[in-house]
Amino acid sequence: MEQQERALLAITSRLLTYPNDRFMVEQKDIKTCIMENIESLPLLMDLEKALTPLNSLTLKELRELYVATFDLKSNVGLYLTAHELGDSNKRGAALIKLQKIVNNAGFERTEGELSDYIPMLLEFLAVASWDSQHERLKRRLAVAVQRMLTHMPENNPYIAILLMLMEHVFPAPNKEEVEKLEFEREDADLEELPYPIMYS
Repeated sequence: MEQQERALLAITSRLLTYPNDRFMVEQKDIKTCIMENIESLPLLMDLEKALTPLNSLTLKELRELYVATFDLKSNVGLYLTAHELGDSNKRGAALIKLQKIVNNAGFERTEGELSDYIPMLLEFLAVASWDSQHERLKRRLAVAVQRMLTHMPENNPYIAILLMLMEHVFPAPNKEEVEKLEFEREDADLEELPYPIMYS
């Protein structure tokens, strides 16, 4: 994987993470990363297109947009196995396999996040030594990101980030991969329960 692709994965990882109090400071790091690693003019233009609407928002507005966009019940949630398997009981085993891939590579996972958290997996691919498992993970992420794009409103500022990944890093999913994902997904039952669940 080229350095430019790795840099873009690292940048998009940051942009797809919840905007915490350091978000505005991190924008300077992103600009430095772009200056040092990105040479492609089309990619520079796409980055400008993706960053401008996000940088025009206040931190409060950005947080509200982030939560509204990536809500857990959303079809554009940020968890890989949720896109692949939905509410299937196979998801637990898939999470364990992903955790092993990440841990075996010596990568330190994001604290408090599941092993299929897409921003973390993007960062992982940005720094990992390349092998067949990582190529497979790249293809899996491509299918999930493509699915997110089909469900995200065109006027959502985050769509430019996902489009950039598909244009400059990920291979276009083939028909077989898309059909496999839709076949294996089990839709979650998102209806409200008729009674509250009490946790002790």
